[in-house]
Amino acid sequence: MPGIAMIVLDMLNPYEHEDADRLVHGVEPIVPKLAELAGRAHRRDDVELIYVNDNYGDFAATREDLVTRALKGRRPDLVRPIVPPRDCAFLAKVRHSAFYGTSLEHMLRQRGIGTVLLAGQVTEQCVLYSALDAYVREFDVVVPPDCVAPVHGDLGRAALRMMERNMSAEIIPSRRLLV
Repeated sequence: MPGIAMIVLDMLNPYEHEDADRLVHGVEPIVPKLAELAGRAHRRDDVELIYVNDNYGDFAATREDLVTRALKGRRPDLVRPIVPPRDCAFLAKVRHSAFYGTSLEHMLRQRGIGTVLLAGQVTEQCVLYSALDAYVREFDVVVPPDCVAPVHGDLGRAALRMMERNMSAEIIPSRRLLV
């Protein structure tokens, strides 16, 4: 049976952008559940934990640079619980999808991954576009709705519905995943 990859999207955020205040309201409730789910993924041998994060236009930024910037940002309390473990894969991205311009697809194929579990922010942007790119690449998609954060609640709910309806994504609460 093909393996599973949990992909944590864009959680290394300094929250210093235009929609930050609105986004924070969506992020605050998901951080504990996301941290717990990522911890379960990290402890399992049959799950790849992969962080994919925007590089914010800094093409020289390393993983450590992005972690440091996020921890020095406006809401380090939202970053600290989900800092990527040193021994998990980390990819920088430049656009919305985790697949666009990254080696993610190659990594997943090389490791025999058939299912991607998407978590992080923003539900109606990066999560949605990553789900679509996973779907067109014939990966199964799982999204825990309590581990994704929208900027706009109505658009986040619509995005989850689109993922379920149009991309055959399974929308499953985190407490039922990787148990």
